[in-house]
Amino acid sequence: MKQIKGLVERILRPILGAGETLLLLFRSVLQLPFLWFKRNDIIRQMYVSGFKSLSVVSVVATFTGMIFSLQTGLALKDFGQQDLIGQVIVVTLTREMSPFMTALILAASVGSAIAAEIGTMTVSEEIDALEVMSIDPVRYLVMPRIVGFSLMVPVLSIYATLLGILGGGLVAQTQLGVDFSVYFQTVYDSLLTKTGLKDVWVGQLKAIVFGITISTISCRQGLAASGGAIGVGIAVRQAVVISFLFVIILGYFITAVFYR
Repeated sequence: MKQIKGLVERILRPILGAGETLLLLFRSVLQLPFLWFKRNDIIRQMYVSGFKSLSVVSVVATFTGMIFSLQTGLALKDFGQQDLIGQVIVVTLTREMSPFMTALILAASVGSAIAAEIGTMTVSEEIDALEVMSIDPVRYLVMPRIVGFSLMVPVLSIYATLLGILGGGLVAQTQLGVDFSVYFQTVYDSLLTKTGLKDVWVGQLKAIVFGITISTISCRQGLAASGGAIGVGIAVRQAVVISFLFVIILGYFITAVFYR
């Protein structure tokens, strides 16, 4: 009987967790009329999520573009089509890689910090103290973090795309013999097509969805933390793992919806 009960709890726990996360997001949406009053907290979260993440995003984006350019260019060179490397790079980055890698970087760095911060407040009963003082924790803590984080993911995604294109152009010039002018003309022509513009806005849609998902999951895991410092560590780990899983799953479904 205990084994059956334990199995049922293990099955229901993720379902209940998903429901609580969606409820937290809904409660945060209801707090949007108070955006102006929480503007300082939102700007602070944007600074943490954006400016403080620039260095790692810059390195990862640049070398991602260089790796894609080298690997794809060598394959195209066998067919004498290395001049098309710019088109391949811009499609790959705008449609998939930039929002994907930006989301994973921010989930591991900023999302974990959000979960740790709110988790520490939860286990030290600071959240209970806010509720005793009739201060809504969702309005005070959660909503500014979700808004600030979600605004910066698409911005960093565009930034990562630009750096990836520059990195790819550097490799195309130095390793593949493709002139800068030819490379960037191909990039420009690809972006101005109907498909290219669609890739840009679908990529930005992914970035926004990823930002909302990661920040909401991180806040929920922090609020659900229990058991002292060990519980905070577990909440941080779960926030990162669950965020990674949902970024991959949602990325697939968004692509499947818009590119069938």
